[in-house]
Amino acid sequence: MEDNNNTVILFVDDDELVRMVLSVMAESLGYHYLLACDSLEAIEVLKATSVDLVLSDVMMPGMDGLELLAYIKKHHKNTDVIISTGFSEKASYAEVIKAGAIDFIKKPIDQAELEAKLARVVRERNMVRELERLSMHDALTSLLNRRSFDERFPYETERASRQNYSLILAFIDVDNFKNYNDQYGHQAGDEVLVSLGKIMAQCTREKVDMCFRLGGDEFAVLLPQASSEQGIEIAQRILSSFGEKKIGETTLSIGLVVCKRDKNLSRGEDERLMKQRADQAMYDAKNRGKNCVVTRI
Repeated sequence: MEDNNNTVILFVDDDELVRMVLSVMAESLGYHYLLACDSLEAIEVLKATSVDLVLSDVMMPGMDGLELLAYIKKHHKNTDVIISTGFSEKASYAEVIKAGAIDFIKKPIDQAELEAKLARVVRERNMVRELERLSMHDALTSLLNRRSFDERFPYETERASRQNYSLILAFIDVDNFKNYNDQYGHQAGDEVLVSLGKIMAQCTREKVDMCFRLGGDEFAVLLPQASSEQGIEIAQRILSSFGEKKIGETTLSIGLVVCKRDKNLSRGEDERLMKQRADQAMYDAKNRGKNCVVTRI
């Protein structure tokens, strides 16, 4: 029932009685539901609200259920669709599944069958979400991983440019990590990385900033809507907090840059240069004796 409460279902049917019956069933099963009398109304609901699942009749005046399915597959990729049909209607299970529906149900709809199909869809959606989460996070530190960084960085730079706000990128490297790892073993080395991950999460803004482990002892932070001063303050806080741990001879070298879009360059080239500047700033920090923050503002 807890999963059901987080699932939003949109029932689309031109028969008011069917909509009423479906709403009663959904309420008894603990689902949050919305209603639409046809495909056009359904589209307006989808534009205004995040919907997990649409259960749509196939035969409706104007835009039918299969056309609505095609629209949803194109414009709302995270929304699943179950198609319902009357016994006399021609749409087959194979046709509906081939068109992209997640399931098919015959009318009149039996509550036990509906409950089973909805439960399966919710279970599969939760499994997919968990797999996606795992694929985007580093298993050791629980920070976002390299794949996440490669996806988020272009999106965040473009959004910062479009909405005209500052975006800060910091690259972080653990100084003397190899020596520490060799001296104390891989488990101790892993503990250093986990400790840094926790510090980064604590020193950045929850649900605003993004912390990544890029691989090995290389980390990154993205700070949307942060001024240069705020970016430097956060980087210094991470540096100081890690230094307070006094983990052997390990320290941090941090390179920090403002990611301002250069419209004279292609997006790909501009993003490559932003990362290159942050990387160079980090190596400059190492060349200055490590345990410091170098900015290229």
